[in-house]
Amino acid sequence: MPRLLVTIDGVVIKEVPLVNECTRVGRRPYNDVVIDHLAVSGEHAVFVTSPDGSVAIEDLGSTNGTYVNGQRVLARQELHGGDTVEVGKYKLRVLVDEEAPQFERTMIVKPGMLPPAMAPRPAPPPAAPLAASVRITSGPAAGREMALTKVVTTLGKPGVAVASITRRHHGFVLAHVEGADLPVLNGTSLKGGQTMPLKHGDRIALAGAEMEFRQV
Repeated sequence: MPRLLVTIDGVVIKEVPLVNECTRVGRRPYNDVVIDHLAVSGEHAVFVTSPDGSVAIEDLGSTNGTYVNGQRVLARQELHGGDTVEVGKYKLRVLVDEEAPQFERTMIVKPGMLPPAMAPRPAPPPAAPLAASVRITSGPAAGREMALTKVVTTLGKPGVAVASITRRHHGFVLAHVEGADLPVLNGTSLKGGQTMPLKHGDRIALAGAEMEFRQV
């Protein structure tokens, strides 16, 4: 199933599966992908998914335009896996299901011909999973703990303050997503577009709530 990876300043905000024939992007709340940014029009663009899984993008007469790999979209344009659609400061990367692996070319061995010896390939060591959670330490939900099982987990109140915790290979990072109130990490406010690595025991304040990052 094709899907979109929504990022800003290199930080992953969300992953959106393209399950419908039309997936609309814009600033107004009724869009399928809502991007609350002044550079984004109310109804900015639409992704069109065909029954065969192919995806195309069409600009809906937006003020600032829609770009694919740096080129402005003038008409409906077909997309391929890895293409990047730019809407304002946001980038929406198109992801498709991995293709079936290509088998090695067959070798024909004639009588009397010895095939070349092939050393067995060592199995790669299994990657240790990162287990982490956020525990609420204040307010009505104090004591509640939420496991960070997704690549990106958003926290806060839409329209007030929203932050994201993104899982990376080396650990987790915290970033501001939207809202006038910035998340506070260990008493220091994050700047717009800034990402900060998280470690076990870090304290996060967001939208009037306090929480603790926990990692095993």
